[in-house]
Amino acid sequence: MDIKAKIDEIVGKVKDDPNFAEQFKSEPVKAVEGVIGVDLPDDVINNIVDGVKNKVSLDGIKDKLGGLFGGNK
Repeated sequence: MDIKAKIDEIVGKVKDDPNFAEQFKSEPVKAVEGVIGVDLPDDVINNIVDGVKNKVSLDGIKDKLGGLFGGNK
């Protein structure tokens, strides 16, 4: 399983689906397990959850900074 690809997939779903974003916010492990569809060890799931949170935060910062520089990201 390509963990990076799964993180990117989940980040896209968080950004595009407000219902999923709410579920991820309240129950991130359950949300990730629902997307992956495979029972993984807790440490792997938690690493994916952390990766998604970090990427969503980083993308949000990039979006805000892009506005400071005329939209260039």
